[in-house]
Amino acid sequence: MKLFVRDLTVIDATYLDAQRGFVGESYIVDVTLTGMLNEQSMILDFSLVKKQIKAIIDAEVDHKLIVPHASARCSVTMEPQRTQVDYKLNDNSYIQLKCPSEAYCLLESEDVSIEVIETYLEHIILLQLPENVGELEIKLRSEKIETPFYHYTHGLKKHDGNCQRIAHGHRSKLDIFVNGEFNNHLVQDWANRWKDIYLVSQDDIIKKGDLSFIVKANDVEKLCSAYHAPQGYFELLMPAHRCEVLPRDTTVEELADFICEQTKKRVGSDKVTVYAYEGVGKGAIAEL
Repeated sequence: MKLFVRDLTVIDATYLDAQRGFVGESYIVDVTLTGMLNEQSMILDFSLVKKQIKAIIDAEVDHKLIVPHASARCSVTMEPQRTQVDYKLNDNSYIQLKCPSEAYCLLESEDVSIEVIETYLEHIILLQLPENVGELEIKLRSEKIETPFYHYTHGLKKHDGNCQRIAHGHRSKLDIFVNGEFNNHLVQDWANRWKDIYLVSQDDIIKKGDLSFIVKANDVEKLCSAYHAPQGYFELLMPAHRCEVLPRDTTVEELADFICEQTKKRVGSDKVTVYAYEGVGKGAIAEL
């Protein structure tokens, strides 16, 4: 007997890729359980599927940086409270982070893919389910988006929850309307501009010498960011050309407002409406 739940949750996370750098993703999660009926004539109560399995997924991968720990490109140094990750990109530049350990999901793999994450979650979750559940299948899928979109990574130091983690991300739709009509050209421009981007607030920029770790030497211009948040102290160094510095926080509300302001400068007196998404099915609206 099998039990299934579609659209159980959405994982908003970022993974490290040798070519793309930070890749923000939003994965929709589908779950199938195979097992024997229990004393309630169920494999598992739907409420437990939704609460227990979602809680494990949230704890293991959601709003985390997913790191291919087994890659020769990757070096991980664990301390009692914080963990440092150094990751070499294809152009010989580096992404380096030192953050509270719960900000990472370390996978024993050479790269990160949907299949690798699925296998990891299946193993972790099945260990915590009742004995009558014999098999578990986790399927991750991306939202179908017919218009241009972008992948972005950020951190929100003022957030009380896991959004404060300095490298988590989203795969996001964007709608821009000019005088009530969808403008694909403007949306494509933003999709190009923010392809695999790291968005950082100007207030969080620090000098390279203020980092607590040794910087890997190379000729690529670097951007350094750090902040204190409720979960601890977060530090990041990455190639500057993979970032955009904004004169504001990087909440979706501020991003919608920023896109709207920039678009308004291009279209003049025409009315601009922006729907900026943060992952799947949620976001903010700005109008000018």
